[in-house]
Parts: sequence; C-alpha cells; structure tokens
Amino acid sequence: MNPHTLTFPKALVTLVAGSLFGFGLSLATMVQPEIVISFLQFKDWGLMLVMGGAAGMAMLAYKGFPRWFAHPFLGGQFLTQPATWSRQTVMGSAIFGVGWGLSGVCPGPAIAALGTGNIDILWALGGIVLGALAQGLTTRE
Repeated sequence: MNPHTLTFPKALVTLVAGSLFGFGLSLATMVQPEIVISFLQFKDWGLMLVMGGAAGMAMLAYKGFPRWFAHPFLGGQFLTQPATWSRQTVMGSAIFGVGWGLSGVCPGPAIAALGTGNIDILWALGGIVLGALAQGLTTRE
C-alpha cells in the first residue's frame, strides 16, 4: 500500500490535529491581527512564548520520533527532506515576512480566524491564495 494513500484513520487524525492546531492558535490569540502586529512591534511578548513552545515541540517531534519509534503510528516511514537555500527561498521568505508584518496574518491563523467568525480575514486569505498561485506559476521544477 502506498504510504501517501489517504485512509479513514489518517483523515481522522489529520482532522483532529488540524482542529487542535486551530484551537491552540485561537486560544493563544494568534487569530487576532492586532495582537500579532503588537508582537511584531515588540510591544507584546506573549506570542514569543507560544511560538517558542511550538518550535521546540516541532523540533522534538522531528528529531525524536524517528529515534524513539520504528515507524509512524499510521504506517509508512519517517522521511527527511534536506533544507536548500536559493534566491527563491530568500525572496519568498521576505515577501511572506512583509505580508505578515503588514496584515498581522499568516496562513494557519488566517484559516483559524474564519472559525472565530472574522469574515474580514478573507482579504488576507485572498492575498495568501494569490501569492501561492503566483509562486506556483513561476516556479520551475
């Protein structure tokens, strides 16, 4: 069986993980652009704890799980992807950072903000979709 095949257990785990992620973003107030902008202006350090904790847990999972477990819980194998830097990576990061700084929104919290009833966030999501589309159309494999 192909490890990328979507099964009901994988879909259920994905749904639960995504819901938990969205709830965490909402609980941490990362779905409120004014809070994020305040953080980016070094006025509110609360989000630093949230982001630091999330980065630490992700590092622990990516580095620890392959050492502690023989294979992922739902089958397949642990894969690594080497990080590569290019001009496109740097430019994309800069554009993402500027967009995040201007709007106070990045993709995960933008989607989670819809769940809180923030319809104005659709403008930011439209920009995210257009940026992803432009990147997809201009990237050569």
